[in-house]
Amino acid sequence: MTYCLLLLSVVAVTAAVPVPRVLTRAKWPEREPVVALWVWQCLVATVLLCCLTALVLGAAAVFGTVRAQLFAPAPPAVTAAYDLSAASPWTTVLTVLLASGAAWTTAMLGRELVEARRRRTRAREHLRDRAPDLPAGLPEGRGPLLVLEEEYPDAWWMPGSPPQLIVTTGALQRLTDHQLDAVLTHERGHARARHDWLLHLSTALATGFPRVPLFAHFCEQTHRLVELSADDTASRRCGHLTTALALIELNQHRGVLSCASSHRLLGERVDRLLEPPPRLDRRYRALTTGAAALVPLVPLLITFAPGLTALP
Repeated sequence: MTYCLLLLSVVAVTAAVPVPRVLTRAKWPEREPVVALWVWQCLVATVLLCCLTALVLGAAAVFGTVRAQLFAPAPPAVTAAYDLSAASPWTTVLTVLLASGAAWTTAMLGRELVEARRRRTRAREHLRDRAPDLPAGLPEGRGPLLVLEEEYPDAWWMPGSPPQLIVTTGALQRLTDHQLDAVLTHERGHARARHDWLLHLSTALATGFPRVPLFAHFCEQTHRLVELSADDTASRRCGHLTTALALIELNQHRGVLSCASSHRLLGERVDRLLEPPPRLDRRYRALTTGAAALVPLVPLLITFAPGLTALP
């Protein structure tokens, strides 16, 4: 068991520190944001699985009741292969730390979901106040599309139940039909891919563990890559130039082309749409996706290897 815990620790540290730094310096994620999002998710899943499997093994070694329940259906040879009866002091310390980390992670995820629901509730109340009054007999603004009277052009997707696409009259007046179609396709791309859940997860992990490079980079890159992914969805349907012009029209009053750090992503998105980078070939995309999917299996293989080798 000691070797299993050491190997799990090495895999977790490797996936949490050096690999994210290498990935953030790579150029190919800008060419394939969907694949890059998948790679980041697999890295996070690998670290979380390492911690979870190490917690289970440590708890089985420290607590006899956990060991009895966990290995009850296993043959004696499998139980003996893990050598759980000789738990060292550092195993107890590691188990307590992992249990605390698991509780903290759960608390951060719950807090993020609760706060997200509160933000959506406040936003819906605000939208309800701003929504134009409809003639008697017509339903209130609860449909999939809500138009707000606002001079500034804007459009965004409001997740929840029911989800809504919000568009201002300023956007309807300033955007052409093709540009409006690009904006709506962009927002529908966010909705179909459930980017809101991915953003909640990355925010919760980065808030709970701000000093872990993986979680900090995961949050930063997720916010960037989901926008690039939605831009690609819109550009494939409406064209790169139309999508870029729609993005400029929607954000011109915010200084989309300024050099301020808060607007840098908007400028990068416009440049990327005007000069789209070539996509990776299909074979490389398939290899990257498959290799990333195999990485979370490493902690499972480390955990089950002693038991599997002990089977007759």
